Amino acid sequence: MNILGFDCAGKTLSAGLLTDTGFYAAEARGKQNHSERIMDMADYLLKTAGITPRELSAAACMKGPGSFTGLRIGFSTAKGLSLSLGIPLVSVPTLDCMAHSYAFFPGIVVPLIDAKKNSYFTALYRGGKALCPYLDAGLDNIASVIAENLAPEEGLFLTGADAESALPFFQNALPGKITMDPCAGRGRARELLNRAKTVMLENRRAPWSHDEGPLYIRKSDAELNTV
Repeated sequence: MNILGFDCAGKTLSAGLLTDTGFYAAEARGKQNHSERIMDMADYLLKTAGITPRELSAAACMKGPGSFTGLRIGFSTAKGLSLSLGIPLVSVPTLDCMAHSYAFFPGIVVPLIDAKKNSYFTALYRGGKALCPYLDAGLDNIASVIAENLAPEEGLFLTGADAESALPFFQNALPGKITMDPCAGRGRARELLNRAKTVMLENRRAPWSHDEGPLYIRKSDAELNTV
């Protein structure tokens, strides 16, 4: 099974290729020019693995929430490959994917994506299972939800590309409770592909339709400004 996937949900562009013989990855941080780099990354991964596009079994991308522009880039690239090659498209919810690797943590895992306007996209997870709906909220509100769910003996694990900016707030709000992911800023192509492979094996095929698109939990500025 050869799956090519793209994580464009945040500032880091992360692309990966999962094959029967290994995992190949490419990542770009800093300037957010995902659209200019994504196909070069895909080409690099295929050449490095020694396979052609026709040998791909599926294309994958992050479903959201995340950057409006980034999610559209990831979806359009993965869907384009899917349609042109006649292969399945698998989209994986971003926050679920970010939290899944830390299901072993003895407490609550909080992945954080900067949603701008002093808000974050987030959710709370324990043992890999979501404890609340996806949130688009400020840190005060997120802390209130955490307080409702955090047991006295539990700690809090912060991850995600924008967790570092929220770290001082949570260290002050929950002293002695915080563990920070040392690799919080990395892309999640590996996790995306592992989840996509699981979905395909469980369903024998990837359930999708031509109408599938990004998961937005906030309206765009254009929609908000429409009278």
